[in-house]
Amino acid sequence: MSKSLKRVRAALRDAGLAAEPVEMADTTRTAEDAAAAVGCALDQIVKSIVFRGKTSGQVVLFLTAGSNRVDPAKASAVAGEPLGRADADFVRATTGFAIGGVSPVGHLTPPRIYMDPLLFDFDQVWAAAGTPRHVFPIDPADLPRVTGAERTDFTA
Repeated sequence: MSKSLKRVRAALRDAGLAAEPVEMADTTRTAEDAAAAVGCALDQIVKSIVFRGKTSGQVVLFLTAGSNRVDPAKASAVAGEPLGRADADFVRATTGFAIGGVSPVGHLTPPRIYMDPLLFDFDQVWAAAGTPRHVFPIDPADLPRVTGAERTDFTA
């Protein structure tokens, strides 16, 4: 088992959640791939979009529904600073995850996290579990509790 997957499992357990990561036969690297693998609606997939604060240099994570896109201007306003692109090396070094497997939980460096209100339209959503083939189910109401995510509008 990968270190990333172990961190996600531990974070879920430590938060008191019974959610267990599931390995899919096919990749879950994109929201479309994950929805097809899980057999759910695209908007039930939690995309983890990582930015780098241009002023702070910190990780800023946006959890958005599968069909939504993060609006850079709204995201910067929400974060309170200009945001820049987070390249693969920055994402790996700060979160401990590779792009395509970034989980909402289990980060090496705790990020500031913002959550798309559309995710609350569902009883269950699916999020990456640290690898491009693992996802876990979660009640969207549990995500703010276990991640500290702030529910706010940042989508285009």
